[in-house]
Amino acid sequence: MQSKDLLERISIAPDILHGKPRIKGTRIAVSMILELLAEGVSAEEIRSKFYPDITIEDVQACIAFANQFLSEEEIHFFEELSHTS
Repeated sequence: MQSKDLLERISIAPDILHGKPRIKGTRIAVSMILELLAEGVSAEEIRSKFYPDITIEDVQACIAFANQFLSEEEIHFFEELSHTS
């Protein structure tokens, strides 16, 4: 499945979940799926144990969405300055 097709599974609506990206047709935020993946939960476990109404492709769409979002952002890191008296 193409990344573009996967992205069609993600929806953003200002009146649902305060406008957070979510799996289309659900109230499951992309960030919730990414958090589980970061904790080491597999896509199959996410589907079977946490959200049985979604598909593996929905989980993959969350990853594709995050990848596209981060690819388009410019992230700046600033070194913390220590303040001495």
